[in-house]
Amino acid sequence: MLMRKILVSGCLYGDHVRYDDGDVPCLDERFLKWKEEGRLIKVCPEVFGGLSIPRPDSQRVGDKVMACTGADVTREYTIGAEETLRLAKEYEVAFAIMKEDSPSCGSRFIYDGTFTDTKTKGLGLAVEYLKKAGYPVFDEEELDQAEQLLKQIEE
Repeated sequence: MLMRKILVSGCLYGDHVRYDDGDVPCLDERFLKWKEEGRLIKVCPEVFGGLSIPRPDSQRVGDKVMACTGADVTREYTIGAEETLRLAKEYEVAFAIMKEDSPSCGSRFIYDGTFTDTKTKGLGLAVEYLKKAGYPVFDEEELDQAEQLLKQIEE
């Protein structure tokens, strides 16, 4: 049986790639098992786009991604989203598990662009690219669904 790969946000994997140089490792036993099995392909669209660690907080504002400094970082986020999609295709991933609320990786909610900690329904740019290409995307709170899909695919 072919062991399918899973695309994951680098910060969930445990890498210090967030805008604040932090990480938010996913410690769910299923995630850790998949990590141990070598299934996880870690990505950080922001880093792929050339942004530094740390970097100014950014949020999606319509079709743009704006930093809290007022800089338009849409180009960097787009480059990162394109590279994330390229890796998903290269590794023929079954699905992705991406960090909720991120301007790149949010799959249900993102911050609303006001930099007031207000969330709104929406997609991060990399997740938008993945979903348009047909990849299922889950967040770190949806591992039950991810596990079910993996079982269906590998049966």
